[in-house]
Amino acid sequence: MDMAEQTHIIALRGTLKENEPMARHVSWRAGGAAARAYWPADLDDLAAFLKLQRDTAPIYLVGLGSNLLVRDGGFNGTAVFLHGRLDRIAIEERADASRRLFAEAGVASPKVARFAARHGMAGAEFLAGVPGTVGGALAMNAGCYGSETWQFVESVTTIDRQGELRERTPAGYDIGYRHVALKVMGDGQTAMGISPHSILIPLHPSPIAHYSSRNTHHPEEWFVAARFRFPDGDEVSAKQRIKDWLTRRIATQPLDQPNAGSTFRNPPGGYAAQLIESCGLKGFTIGGAQVSRKHANFIVNLGGATAADIESLIYFIHDAVRNRTGVDLVPEVRIIGEKA
Repeated sequence: MDMAEQTHIIALRGTLKENEPMARHVSWRAGGAAARAYWPADLDDLAAFLKLQRDTAPIYLVGLGSNLLVRDGGFNGTAVFLHGRLDRIAIEERADASRRLFAEAGVASPKVARFAARHGMAGAEFLAGVPGTVGGALAMNAGCYGSETWQFVESVTTIDRQGELRERTPAGYDIGYRHVALKVMGDGQTAMGISPHSILIPLHPSPIAHYSSRNTHHPEEWFVAARFRFPDGDEVSAKQRIKDWLTRRIATQPLDQPNAGSTFRNPPGGYAAQLIESCGLKGFTIGGAQVSRKHANFIVNLGGATAADIESLIYFIHDAVRNRTGVDLVPEVRIIGEKA
């Protein structure tokens, strides 16, 4: 039974479109179209939608598109947009008088920072500098200013291709710098703790060192919500830190031009921007894509850049830095779809 035949059984409440230009939805403002796009009404509707999909149908969940490039040939699958849809955020009071911040995957990270500050929580301020959503921050352990997302995570909610929800704790994941991978036992069962026979399913594939987020024994999963444990703090101080860090961000990053944030992870003991600048690449241009003159680890769209221009520049930077310094930079951005 295909999706059309099942719609009378499972009534969808979201919006489905075909041939949706992804340049409208990614911060680089470049790239091809998705064959299909779906905006779920809420989490229950997302689960219903996933239940209707074939097991082999390509699906990609999108937040604000701040870390994503869709190749010019487009994505022959379904892009599911969560921002503005999975947008519930709340403070949960516990019996022991402690509090947790609950946020669904479509909530913008800066909104979490402001919400936490307003409710007297400290530690979330760094999220004001993460230009994406909670889902993306969880998938890549996003961070800045010395803090990372997963150091505050108490639990997460995930959804698989069958629309099944699961609650998981950090013990079920291998977590590192810009890295999160689900631990799976050798027999295919999910590892909720450390296992000597576990393998890892990367949730954040790199365009250069490609990994698959699928495993023959385990369904694909996506983050749809999280509970954060932030310590109590002072609202005024937290809001001032947010203001100071945003001022710093404006001063050091090319926010007036389309970009996807940091292109490469910082290598151990160093900074990607310094390595790129040491190769004389600031201002280097391929087509309409340029290494930012303001911050060398940013690629900006000068206007009219194609996804091919941006991807070519990513590879050029990677190879130039490796050849000159021996450092093998790892991209932070995700690249999907087909070349034109």
